[in-house]
Amino acid sequence: MQATSYRRPGLVARDHVFRVPLDHGDPGAGEIEVFGREVVAPGKQDQELPWLLFLQGGPGGKAERPLSTSAWLGRALQDYRVLLLDQRGTGRSTPAGRITLAGMAPKQQAEHLSLFRADSIVRDAEVVREQLTGGAPWSVLGQSFGGFCALTYLSHAPHGLRQVLITGGIPTLTGHADDVYRAAYPRVLAKNDAYYDRYPADADIARRVVEHLASNEVPLPAGDRLTPERFQTLGIQFGQAARFDALHYLLEEAFVAGPAGPELSDTFLRGVDAVVSFAERPLYAVLHEAIYCQHTASEWSAHRVRAEFAEFDLAGASRVNFTGEMIYPWFFEQDPALVPLKDAAELLAAKDDWPALYDLDRLAANDVPVAAAVYHDDMFVDRDHALESAERVRGARVWVTNEYEHDGLKAGSAVLDRLLAMNRGEA
Repeated sequence: MQATSYRRPGLVARDHVFRVPLDHGDPGAGEIEVFGREVVAPGKQDQELPWLLFLQGGPGGKAERPLSTSAWLGRALQDYRVLLLDQRGTGRSTPAGRITLAGMAPKQQAEHLSLFRADSIVRDAEVVREQLTGGAPWSVLGQSFGGFCALTYLSHAPHGLRQVLITGGIPTLTGHADDVYRAAYPRVLAKNDAYYDRYPADADIARRVVEHLASNEVPLPAGDRLTPERFQTLGIQFGQAARFDALHYLLEEAFVAGPAGPELSDTFLRGVDAVVSFAERPLYAVLHEAIYCQHTASEWSAHRVRAEFAEFDLAGASRVNFTGEMIYPWFFEQDPALVPLKDAAELLAAKDDWPALYDLDRLAANDVPVAAAVYHDDMFVDRDHALESAERVRGARVWVTNEYEHDGLKAGSAVLDRLLAMNRGEA
């Protein structure tokens, strides 16, 4: 373990690099690095503080880079020494993407990537915990997919946990990926309704963009083509309060006058590229459906289930309805960051021997305090699935609220403060 320290306003940070097995079931198969940033309030760096592990959403999302302590982190630093963990394959941890996997055959790539789910992340966390706490249990705060990981943690290593805090991240424990997307598409349609209610004039602009892209080869800044279906994926922003209006501000600058007529502006194309490219998060695309798989294959679930919702057809629907958190096989044909992983992604979509992520008996006997925020209108995680799963976790306390969207944890300190109070029996 290596560590370097530095300060910035509001916090003192120490960077750690840990060596963990690539395959915890076969320690002789090599090692990878996992990065964690320890953060503590100024003046408290030498105090004996309890640890709080933060698990970011994703999959494939690196830990938050603290620019301020005005939201949840500031509240956490009042009581904890926080570890912002770059889950394996992300951020400063050993990366997993087109460059690092280029020397492998597709089957090797798929086998390698299959080791980057929540079960491996939890085993990494246990290695890290032993080194940082000397074996003492710590608290875990899981945001979105980080909450999925927290339930895997409760299933496989509850002895390592002092308490669990979950925000927008209780998955179905037994459902197939088809169930996830069959519930997700109507929620995304509801967000489209809300968007067009706020910006009715954008319906015409969105249709004009689709028609322009269908009849013109329009390159993004990296040279890859912006297709109508890639444009349609911008709806992923609808699920966060801080990003809900971002599409409107892109569309209002979409067209400029060119020599031969209207063209899509550089401002628009650069903004779109920042959303649709998976260059910074390839694991999000490669493993997104795998996070729901237990002894089953996803077989491109979001793509198959979409056929049940004609509202998303670009040609026949009365308006352009944007899609949400769905991964489609054509991503691996159109995104340069994903094209080299296409064959591996096909193998992972067909994989039907994924191990179980959750132990229902252990969850039913749980004695670790668990508090969870379930966002009533969450576009990413189904409310009914979350509540059904929470009932399977003994002692879990749930707060259902429509005050926040999926990014409620970043809105301030209120969400984390409420969850901590719930586990203390004060709320």
